[in-house]
Amino acid sequence: MTDEAPVSPWYRQPWLWFLIMFPAASIVYCSIAITISMNMDNSLVTDDWSKQGRGINMSIARDEKAADLGMQAQIDFDERNVTINLSTDDGPADFPYLVLNLFHPTLANRDRTVQFRQVAPGKFVGQLHEDIKGRWYYDLRGPANEWRLKGETWLPSKSGITVKAAEYAQG
Repeated sequence: MTDEAPVSPWYRQPWLWFLIMFPAASIVYCSIAITISMNMDNSLVTDDWSKQGRGINMSIARDEKAADLGMQAQIDFDERNVTINLSTDDGPADFPYLVLNLFHPTLANRDRTVQFRQVAPGKFVGQLHEDIKGRWYYDLRGPANEWRLKGETWLPSKSGITVKAAEYAQG
């Protein structure tokens, strides 16, 4: 071998590009991940934990109030029309209206609130603005928000939902 063999410039060396490829790919991947994380809304994270902690105690009190009243509801879905038959230990419930909150398990922008008007003692009717499908958490409340019935279901439900206040309510 001779020492006078032509040497190619640095940017034409294959090992250089092989060594640069991994750090460059990691920089591109990190910048894509940071851009996506900065632009997406994470609705599952809350900033005010103390406020939610106080809310848990209020929720437990509302569940216990429903259990003390012996509340029971039958929620029937007929396409977008929803009917609630609500009773207590003393007979049919007599409230001017009810509020049903439907919470999607992961997407806060899909949460729905339906207000029901009373058509007869213990019977309430309301209407959904759009079809809902899949798994939902529900929360049925009275007008003064002093009691609630809650649970989880799959919608649409052909047989309806029967909700009873828990004897030992938990938040």
